[in-house]
Amino acid sequence: MSERYLHSEEMLRRALETIPLGTQTFSKSKTQFPHGVSPYFVTHGKGCRVWDVDGNEYIDFINSLAAITLGYNDEDVTKAVRAQLDDGVIFSLAHPLEVKVAEKIVEMVPCAEMVRFGKNGSDATAGAVRLARAYTGRDRVAVCGYHGWQDWYIGTTARNRGVPKATRDLTHTFTYNDLDSLRRVLREYLGQVAAVVLEPMNLIRPVDGFLEGVKALAHEHGALLVFDETVTGFRYANGGAQEYFGVTPDLATFGKGVANGYPLSVIAGRADVMRLMEEIFFSFTFGGEALSLAAALATLEKLQREPVLSTLAERGADLLRRVQGLIDKHRLADVFTLSGHPAWSFLQMRDAGGYTAWEIKTLFLQEMFARGILTLGSHNMCYAHGPNDIDQLLNAYDEVMPILRSALDDRSLSAMLKCASLEPLFKVR
Repeated sequence: MSERYLHSEEMLRRALETIPLGTQTFSKSKTQFPHGVSPYFVTHGKGCRVWDVDGNEYIDFINSLAAITLGYNDEDVTKAVRAQLDDGVIFSLAHPLEVKVAEKIVEMVPCAEMVRFGKNGSDATAGAVRLARAYTGRDRVAVCGYHGWQDWYIGTTARNRGVPKATRDLTHTFTYNDLDSLRRVLREYLGQVAAVVLEPMNLIRPVDGFLEGVKALAHEHGALLVFDETVTGFRYANGGAQEYFGVTPDLATFGKGVANGYPLSVIAGRADVMRLMEEIFFSFTFGGEALSLAAALATLEKLQREPVLSTLAERGADLLRRVQGLIDKHRLADVFTLSGHPAWSFLQMRDAGGYTAWEIKTLFLQEMFARGILTLGSHNMCYAHGPNDIDQLLNAYDEVMPILRSALDDRSLSAMLKCASLEPLFKVR
């Protein structure tokens, strides 16, 4: 047992006795963090930093799986939540904040004419699919990207145990930046596809005309276009990727950063479609929970008031430029590639030197965690990341990359690991 992570590992042991995987979120579990060299439990955060149960401090580039856009315990958000806490959390009737936040989203998001709230991104994407099915009278869905845990989507992945085959058979995948792959799905199931659902961008940018082409194909075949903006919303632009790329969908779903980490998700879209929410069933006891709505209003107002997203983009672009310089300096182009938007970018790893990408990632994480950087290989930027935090990340890379290069050249990577290697379990994108 590692002395550095002594309490984390003891807490994990306890958790595994009562919680499958030891946590509520797959991406925070022991499947993603190598045992023996990783923190597992965080006690608090401020700005871009978090502290684990052993008292170790980290600059966080995971940022609650990109749910934190402003920073942990942002003063404006916390002030709004504390004020609402004095008045109450949930009530027997709707709270005026429901209206205020809905109006703010309509003001900011191009497609938004009406709005409904959920709690998780999966709530919103599943609700959008149900809404599209009700609107079109069709059952099938064409899908590209990652869209949560609900049956309609997760049945298309390797994690499909428990999903009825009849449900799995109604969702059909197509390939990002490949209009022909979508065209084939729409033609094979002519007149049967209710919705085309995709993340407008994740790892790679859309090629010229792709998003426009997806919209045209969806409408040509009588399907609704749904953008899953769970991550891109309120991160790429105040109006989401639809504003950033200039393509307006029929419906869009949001989550993560809409409330700077408080549990809230959103379905927004055309009024004629959204009014069917009165006919289908999309209803949550906690959908109108007031603390998260107060956090959302404070977050959205700050996005409008301050240069939050331009700052994320500028600092993220500088980070990417400097990381590429380090990749070149340490001769690691065979291992690392960079992708994504500057506000949400990825340091991707590939097999090299006779080792798998998973073995390389394990050594990478082992060394980055030891240097006080919390990462899974992405750069989920937040407004609290300052130049000094970026410098510390780059300094850590500058120390860890030559270790990786040497381990590959000398065939010593396995000997350098202080833990078992990670194994591929579930690829979400």
